[in-house]
Amino acid sequence: MKIKSCTILLFFACLCSIFNQIYAAGKGPNALFLTCGSSAVGTDADGRKWEPDSKYLISGDKQNVAEATTQDPSLPSDVPYMTTRIFTSETTYEFPITDTTSRPLLRLHFYPGSYPKFNISNSYFAVTAGKTILVSNFSAYITAEALSQGYIIKEYFLAAIDSSTLKVTIKPSNGSFAFINGIELITSPPLFDQDPKLVGVSSQDASTNLGPFDQSMSITPNSLETMFRVNVGGQYISPKTDSAGLERSWYDDTPYVFGASTGVSYEANVSINYKAIQPYFAPNDVYTTVRAMGPDSNLNKQYNLTWVFQVDANFSYLVRFHWCDWQMDRVNQRVFTIYINNKTAEAQADVIDWAKKKGDPIYKDYIIYVDDKSGGDDQIWVGLHPSVTSKPEYLDAILNGLEIFKISDAKSNLAGPNPAISNLMQKYLESEQVPQFNNGKKTYTGAIIGGAAGGAAAFGVAVAIVFMYNKKRKMRGGETCTSSWLPIYGNSHSGTASKSTISGKSHGSTTISSDAACNCRYFSLAEIKQATKNFDESYVIGVGGFGKVYKGIIDGETKVAIKRSNPSSEQGVNEFQTEIEMLSKLRHRHLVSLIGFCEEDNEMALVYDYMGKGTLREHIYKGNKITLSWKQRLEICIGAARGLHYLHTGAKYTIIHRDVKTTNILLDDKWVAKVSDFGLSKTGPNMNQGHVSTVVKGSFGYLDPEYFRRQQLTEKSDVYSFGVVLFEVLCARPALNPSLPKEQVSLADWALHCQRKGILEDIIDPQLKGKIQPECLKKFAETAEKCLSDHGINRPSMGDVLWNLEYALQVQENPDGAKSGSEDRQSLTIENVEAINQQNMMAMHRSILSLGSESDLGEDPNDNTNDIFSQIVNPKGR
Repeated sequence: MKIKSCTILLFFACLCSIFNQIYAAGKGPNALFLTCGSSAVGTDADGRKWEPDSKYLISGDKQNVAEATTQDPSLPSDVPYMTTRIFTSETTYEFPITDTTSRPLLRLHFYPGSYPKFNISNSYFAVTAGKTILVSNFSAYITAEALSQGYIIKEYFLAAIDSSTLKVTIKPSNGSFAFINGIELITSPPLFDQDPKLVGVSSQDASTNLGPFDQSMSITPNSLETMFRVNVGGQYISPKTDSAGLERSWYDDTPYVFGASTGVSYEANVSINYKAIQPYFAPNDVYTTVRAMGPDSNLNKQYNLTWVFQVDANFSYLVRFHWCDWQMDRVNQRVFTIYINNKTAEAQADVIDWAKKKGDPIYKDYIIYVDDKSGGDDQIWVGLHPSVTSKPEYLDAILNGLEIFKISDAKSNLAGPNPAISNLMQKYLESEQVPQFNNGKKTYTGAIIGGAAGGAAAFGVAVAIVFMYNKKRKMRGGETCTSSWLPIYGNSHSGTASKSTISGKSHGSTTISSDAACNCRYFSLAEIKQATKNFDESYVIGVGGFGKVYKGIIDGETKVAIKRSNPSSEQGVNEFQTEIEMLSKLRHRHLVSLIGFCEEDNEMALVYDYMGKGTLREHIYKGNKITLSWKQRLEICIGAARGLHYLHTGAKYTIIHRDVKTTNILLDDKWVAKVSDFGLSKTGPNMNQGHVSTVVKGSFGYLDPEYFRRQQLTEKSDVYSFGVVLFEVLCARPALNPSLPKEQVSLADWALHCQRKGILEDIIDPQLKGKIQPECLKKFAETAEKCLSDHGINRPSMGDVLWNLEYALQVQENPDGAKSGSEDRQSLTIENVEAINQQNMMAMHRSILSLGSESDLGEDPNDNTNDIFSQIVNPKGR
């Protein structure tokens, strides 16, 4: 009997293993990845093969294809986004369905970029899958613009289809056209087999939307649209690392946490036991991170741990909670109440009671109906509060993950309205007089998306499942402000200005362009003074060439860094204007984000996201708050290189920073590096001559000697400065140290001398000795040495610097595995740099969001805890 039991158990284990493999890496039945408009098979950044879509078109417009003329830096890959199929009439795809019992997972990719002969702002269309209406009068352009996203991915779990084929029909609105860039179709595992509990829904509500009223309800006949998917208390999880090959994106929950008390986040190095549920419900990383209320029971009794999400009204939503309690091991140790929209979903939630064992993950589903109470969009509030009545051992509440899905209504409809663009943006668009279609009728709206297509997603989230209205927040004076629901760190703030905003008009002696005014917020002097307690000296967090930098609070809860102009500073109006014009148009995970500016009563101020870990310099030798490991230092250098690479190659014009140094590389709470301080930056609208002639400005110790001699600025001047930064990181000493012997005063000169003499190890940071792999140190030092070449033509591009640093990191983490490819790259010469640069462009886009590993803004793509601004050190002047 024992042998037979073991055999049966082994058999079922094998079945489970086979089942999980079926759904791994998109290799399951009916898995399609289609690049629309392309005639050849393409490979994306994750190594997936995308085939042409033409053979699946069965009717309609099959002829119009186009290639995008610009590539937004937020795109994770040119496949499938750089080609598109355009439809001027109703067109249908037909896809094979081999498993009629499972839900098809359908993803639609839209890149509203620039295409020859087609004005993308005029594209409005509907999409249906079978009998389900997915979108109606949908504008990918407006959606991307309102959400500050470079591209859109819409994700659906369709009801099982009793047919061998699935038809997806795309129909342009009257007089308009439709387009699509990519289609994914994957058979999903049974993710929605539970009958969710109805929360706060009257019998009338239930019968009008979902059918007969009951305490729970089957959603088997309904299709669902993914609205939000967050890794609570943790970082961004990219599609590549999602479980079961479903390639979902899990975002940081920080942007949605509401109120002053946001609890505490924990991460545990524990083994997750998938017993009560299958691994495909959520990846391991969701269950090893958690947000809890904190250890203070008295404080916990006074507040709810709350998240707020903006949704479409007049739909029902499935709210899925993910838990794994690896702290408690007995029932009634931690019990809490779950509220959804102020209605009790669960009076006494006890994770251990549900899961039966410590470290076992579980999930719970609830359905809430969101009524149209305000004449438009509405919200879902999720709250957790300790259950005092059950007298648990600890008054606390936890959550590991949260998903929200829109449920199709009685008419099989999932379509909501296009998101609203902010008032200021709308005024600008109307002033541009670009025609658009609204329900088939021509109106006039402007185009602001430009060549970069709203590249805010490059802050780190890159494949975003973006479908939601902008989050609404009340500003001073009662005006509504909108911002992306995505956790785009550094870009979560409004483009809507207060009543004092003037678009395209002169502020004193400064003229701010319409684009800049639309892309950042104007603050009144009263708001700035309120944020800084009237420029209280205790709020000063740094001093630089422009003036003092203050920590501040805006909108009641958002931390910011406010740089106030010093009237006696050598930096003034020009730097102020340059910073605004540059950063209002630049959106990248590794560039610090400008929220807004103020110019009033002879005061000039710039408002930035608050970067929690300060400057790079603080952490390598100035005080050594925290000893950074070599891996951390490498990752910071890679992040900064990505930001500079984007400036040089990813924007419309080449942008030369001109003041690269360790005080202008800031670190957020997750140690993600962001390049800051663009007051001295120069654009090269015509770089055919290879340089910009300009008066020499910058910081001594970092100045490119060629630039100093010839007063001709190129992007290689930034490369030189970055080479000094690399040696600073390695040697943990300033770029200039007058107290040292003459030959050692300049770090660049001394490090080059030691490198060429083969004694570089003698001057590296003592805390790093013996901790750097020899091959890694060699590659890093060679890269820094090349950056410091006396002539710019002999220096590598930032793309090549980035590649070499990523290679060095690979060698550090896997010294044996990375060596096999080293010989190929070591043959790199100046002659083949340009060819390699084409491949290196992808290095900049590869980091996705990870507003997660930067968490990316992460970046926080909204970490309202993001920290300090630039120039936190005291060098007065440059």
